[in-house]
Amino acid sequence: MRIVWLTIGLLSLLAGAAGAVLPLVPTVPFLLLAAFAFSRSSERLHTWLTTHPRLGPPIMDWQRHGAIRRRVKYIATATIAAAFLISVMLNVPGHVLAIQAGVLSLVLLFLWTRPEGPRTPR
Repeated sequence: MRIVWLTIGLLSLLAGAAGAVLPLVPTVPFLLLAAFAFSRSSERLHTWLTTHPRLGPPIMDWQRHGAIRRRVKYIATATIAAAFLISVMLNVPGHVLAIQAGVLSLVLLFLWTRPEGPRTPR
């Protein structure tokens, strides 16, 4: 089973890396999946990923606080808007646009209701 988790982790890491350079491909969800998979297959890779200066902070924000940084929320929102605009420009059928708008709205609702940093006790 370890090899399966390792394979999932490596593929997720590759997809996350692709998302860092390709528009409309998410990065952080793939990195979260990679961290999860590596935690079950390779402590060395898990530690490398979570302590990486560039890749580690969003993973740790999510794991510790369920948080998504405001900058990431803005980028995700712009990407979602661009994806929908492309669909409109490609004359995607109205019923497909309606489904896409509904799903993307739910994604944005989830995204913007997450905290942006450590939760402070009240």
